[in-house]
Amino acid sequence: MDGDGDAIEESSVRLLGISGSGGGGGGESWRWVDGSEVDSESPPWSLAGDGEGREGYGTVRRRLVKKPRRVDSFDVEAMEIAGAHGHHHKDDSLWRTLALAFQTLGVVYGDMGTSPLYVFSDVFSKVPITSDVDVLGTLSLVIYTIALIPLAKYVFVVLKANDSGEGGTFALYSLICRYANVNLLPNRQPADERISSFKLKLPTPELERALTIKEALERKAFLKKFLLLLVLMGTSMIIGDGILTPAISVMSAVSGLKGRIAGFGTDALVVTSIIILVGLFSIQRFGTSKVGLTFAPALALWFFSLGAIGLYNMLKYDVTVIKAVNPAYIYLFFKKNSSEAWSALGGCVLCITGAEAMFADLGHFSVPSIQIAFTVVVFPCLLLAYMGQAAYLMKNPHDTSRIFYDSVPESLFWPVFVIATVAAIIASQAMISASFSCVKQAMSLGCFPRLKIIHTSRKLMGQIYIPVINYFLMVMCIIVVAVFRSTTEIANAYGIAEVGVMIVSTALVTLVMLLIWQTNLFVALCFPLVFGAIELIYLSAVLSKLLEGGWLPLVFASFFLCVMYTWNYGSVLKYQSEVQGKISMDLMLDLGSSLGTLRTPGIGLVYNELVQGIPSVFGQFLLDLPAIHSTIIFVCIKNVPVPVVPQEERFLFRRVCPKDYHMFRCIARYGYKDIRKEDHRAFEQLLLESLEKFLRKEAQEVALESSIGEHDLDSISMWSRDDEVPDLDEIRVPLMREAPQTSTSRASDAGEDLPASVMCADEDPSLEYELAALREASESGFTYLLGHGDVRARKKSVFLKKLVVNYFYAFLRNNCRGGVATMKVPHMNILQVGMTYMV
Repeated sequence: MDGDGDAIEESSVRLLGISGSGGGGGGESWRWVDGSEVDSESPPWSLAGDGEGREGYGTVRRRLVKKPRRVDSFDVEAMEIAGAHGHHHKDDSLWRTLALAFQTLGVVYGDMGTSPLYVFSDVFSKVPITSDVDVLGTLSLVIYTIALIPLAKYVFVVLKANDSGEGGTFALYSLICRYANVNLLPNRQPADERISSFKLKLPTPELERALTIKEALERKAFLKKFLLLLVLMGTSMIIGDGILTPAISVMSAVSGLKGRIAGFGTDALVVTSIIILVGLFSIQRFGTSKVGLTFAPALALWFFSLGAIGLYNMLKYDVTVIKAVNPAYIYLFFKKNSSEAWSALGGCVLCITGAEAMFADLGHFSVPSIQIAFTVVVFPCLLLAYMGQAAYLMKNPHDTSRIFYDSVPESLFWPVFVIATVAAIIASQAMISASFSCVKQAMSLGCFPRLKIIHTSRKLMGQIYIPVINYFLMVMCIIVVAVFRSTTEIANAYGIAEVGVMIVSTALVTLVMLLIWQTNLFVALCFPLVFGAIELIYLSAVLSKLLEGGWLPLVFASFFLCVMYTWNYGSVLKYQSEVQGKISMDLMLDLGSSLGTLRTPGIGLVYNELVQGIPSVFGQFLLDLPAIHSTIIFVCIKNVPVPVVPQEERFLFRRVCPKDYHMFRCIARYGYKDIRKEDHRAFEQLLLESLEKFLRKEAQEVALESSIGEHDLDSISMWSRDDEVPDLDEIRVPLMREAPQTSTSRASDAGEDLPASVMCADEDPSLEYELAALREASESGFTYLLGHGDVRARKKSVFLKKLVVNYFYAFLRNNCRGGVATMKVPHMNILQVGMTYMV
């Protein structure tokens, strides 16, 4: 029998301890859980002592056990970062929120804040001004576009769909993966659902509909792949925005020098823009926090300038432009210009560029800070800016090519130009930060090759810097500026990327409403019908410019989509191959405790991806090595679809085979925001301490279990009734996985009722022997046993599969960051063996 756990069905139920809320080794409580928590790698004889033999293996019993408080021995660096143990609980104080709101101006809203530089000039390059209807209709389009998409959609709806404070398409995907098992990598365990940060909702009257959607997503492989492709497409578009945003923002700002400086032509514009872009990407390594604090004052001054100049132009030229709040002017605009007005929509959508950064950059800040900054500063200042430009055009309808700078009072040109240039540089920061966040999330969820990630803040773990992505974006920006040499074609490309991301977010948030929020069906459908319809209208407009630069974001998105899907596809095939090739438990039992070789003192850490079973790479070590370590620990680093796994919940320990084998499994679970970087000495010490705690808790379980036959069970039965333990059917109901909260006092009372045999578990001779053997093994040192896997497609595979696996996926694996570099393992302590996985 292997370690799949098929023999232990969900019909078994047992009582587990839940650690109290207090610190230290405080009280523990108890709860009944389903038998899927029981690991088949730990047969009953391994817990009940050597005398029971094998006859109990695979049986299902109702047992009373305690759940140990696990010490995280995998996340040493997290201990060095302030607030790492509870960084998912953000400081909600008023001053902290206001300070974050101020920083968002420099990181989140730079892109949207610089849109007045080019929106009207792009629109009126397609629709010449022949009457006031053209100006008022365009202004009305801009006003309602900003009010509906960034304000109504993102501020009031999308931001609330965050994943414990994290935003972006992958955050939505991880949220969906928690409620429905749609991840293509089949390594989910029932124990993962008991992580406190899962936060699954209790059932509502809409539960039946949610369950129907959940079952459809889990049952149909097509829907799983479609959902993944949708997420990957949205992420690819965001990374593409990280290329286009710096290019168009910087070029638009620098173009103000045309006509002001003699001889400043297109070549000078391109060279100046490239120099600024190189400087911008060079400072990213200093971190979002430092960049945000530096940029925020400049953007605050920029928004104040926009509002002040806009108000000045309204009072000077035509204050009646405020009547554009009447949407009737939109109808008149389309009636007058017909197809040209439709083409102009592609320019209007540029007024909301960077709106997706409000959600993608959420992990750097907080929901209230982003909402406050937009409603109090960004929204009113942008409205005043566009109304001021419209008022100027009412009197000067032919000055459309440089409308922003022409509308600035002559005496303020140079100060405004400097501020505009700085603001354009800052505008790029929003999408650069969003690109880093998306790539980090994609890596954690197994959809992007491993890259080096630098955490730039010791206080906020969400602030990161990825050198490879940073320099790739810089090179692509330089190429775009050098090749296009004009903001017009870049603007055509920009619109497709923006609208594409918005459509993806609308689809995912709708699914969240139906599956997770369990919103009323009518309300849930109104969201895609209203916002989806608006975005599809804009998409049809920007696609009309496909041959005029609109193809560029599609090329970028397709490239990143291929990279991410290829990596995910290859990783899933590799995992499935490992599952099929794992060593059976019967073979291990036949080998005996010596494993068919010599057992020498020492601890061997076998790194693998299996959450159950013995990996085939271990068999390779048994064949190649003349001896094997006296203690073997199978270490699985597993990413779960949550932002953060609390340190006390990170470890899952299991015993593999009977006691005299001295083999264990340790699953270390990480969220996509967790840091994983260890000093190996501290790591080994903490691992040893954690394993000792596990052995002591295991001995307590055995002592308690053996005493149940001698102890009166009435108190335990009464206890379970008082706790209102759910029956089996209730446990199986999806979407209601919140563990009952029991008090610490109840846990401490429980401890007082335990038999004396439990209290003196340390006196168990077998426990003392095993602890002594563990300490002796640790004195001989740790060795990291790693498998270097080569994935190859079978000869009978179709040509496309061979091409993807043997060439594309192999290229990514050979050029990404290796597991050794990720774990920071000293080379003298590493043993590697080559493996070829035929998929």
